[in-house]
Amino acid sequence: MNMQQPIILTDKDEEFLEKEKQRAENNRKKNKPILVITYFMVAVFVSMMAYVVYFMQFKASTVIANSRNGRQNSFAEVVERGDIITSDGVVIATSSTDEEGNTTRSYPYNNMFAHVVGYDSYGKTGLELQANFYLLRSHINIFERVYREFKEEKNRGDNVITTVDFKLQEAAYNALGGCNGAVIVMEPSTGRILCMVSKPDYNPNDIDNVWAYLHSDEGSESTVLLNRATQGLYAPGSTFKVVTLLEYIRENPYDYDLYEYDCSGSEIYAGVNIHCYDSTAHGHESLADSLAYSCNSSFANIGMGLDFGSYNETANELLFNSELPYEGEFNSSYFEITAESPRDAMPQTAIGQGETRITPLHNLMIVSAIANGGQLMKPYLIDSIENDDGATIKTFKGKSYGNLMTAEEAAILKEYMKGVCDYGTAARFFSGASYDVAGKTGTAEYDNEGNCNSWFIGFSNPDNPDICVSVVVEDYNSNGVSATGVAKSVFDAYYNR
Repeated sequence: MNMQQPIILTDKDEEFLEKEKQRAENNRKKNKPILVITYFMVAVFVSMMAYVVYFMQFKASTVIANSRNGRQNSFAEVVERGDIITSDGVVIATSSTDEEGNTTRSYPYNNMFAHVVGYDSYGKTGLELQANFYLLRSHINIFERVYREFKEEKNRGDNVITTVDFKLQEAAYNALGGCNGAVIVMEPSTGRILCMVSKPDYNPNDIDNVWAYLHSDEGSESTVLLNRATQGLYAPGSTFKVVTLLEYIRENPYDYDLYEYDCSGSEIYAGVNIHCYDSTAHGHESLADSLAYSCNSSFANIGMGLDFGSYNETANELLFNSELPYEGEFNSSYFEITAESPRDAMPQTAIGQGETRITPLHNLMIVSAIANGGQLMKPYLIDSIENDDGATIKTFKGKSYGNLMTAEEAAILKEYMKGVCDYGTAARFFSGASYDVAGKTGTAEYDNEGNCNSWFIGFSNPDNPDICVSVVVEDYNSNGVSATGVAKSVFDAYYNR
């Protein structure tokens, strides 16, 4: 029987094995950083490949569609820009291409849609900029596409169907007349913008001459290209009393409705003389009456009792001093009262004067949130994209920004704003109307000589709001056109269609 003999290691063998073991350990330590780097590079490579796949699948079209992406303009070499169409089927911007391949952009209604549609040269503005990607894409059927390419003709671009209502736009444009100012209308439950008018305006069909005028000495200070609806910054006047009222309700949740005030027509607060419109003495008032009659003295009194820091927080929650949830061009509103502000800054601020500035778009957002139970829907202008045959390519839906206030706060403000139109400063405009309105009027001074702008914000059918309106009319003293009257024309057009 054969048996394995045990291996006997000499001292020299053991010394050799120990050295080999040490060498292996040293190599392992030296290779560890290399392995870490290798694994890291593999992970980076896998992540990059995964992101490329994700980007191509989900993000590429979004990046190309960004209005700031200059790549879009190259599409115009092979695509004739599509039409821009109102929600009720009216073409408000269109293109035509001659036999030599030169494309001309035209605007059938001249000035009426100038700021909402914009122009397609010297840079782009309005929907021409916002919807540029969609207008320069073509989804015509494959046979027509091949036929056009064979003839070396441009393909017809897709059409942009807007949320804008032609009848409301026309009514607002005519109601504003020759006055400077802005009108903007929105569905509070969806965020669909139904109307956007800004004056002074211009004719986009004549943009070459407009551009030349603006770059001349005579026209260097002209603001015809400024979209006042989204970029015009104004003192909000008494429309801001809605914000002051909200803060007062928040600071006095259990007894706000017990507020009383005796108005003598004027009062001095922190050394600042506050007087009501035409120095009218409103007498004994409740909180509801103070808003309905737009009593400056009462709201200055309310303001002096507010917590300055909390007031600032409420204003910021209502999107002052911040970006607005809107994809077009806009300016941010600002509110400057803070916990450190001097007391003499409050009387004017509480009534919508002082250093506060707001755009008609932002004022519309605030009143829309009130109408919609505290929730703000993001305003938008593009309803859908269709190809040249009328087939829907893409649709857009309303998205919620979130709550600017609680549903309970919105309900309280809504009831108080009904009083403005039922028996207060707007009653003479809406008495006898076939619809109900909740709103707030405003008269905002813009200099020390008593010159002012006229404001109105509000919504119709308060129990189940249909539309919200924000109107500002500049130089009310000289033209006598009330923003409330302009809003009335818009509401009439909506309900009398």
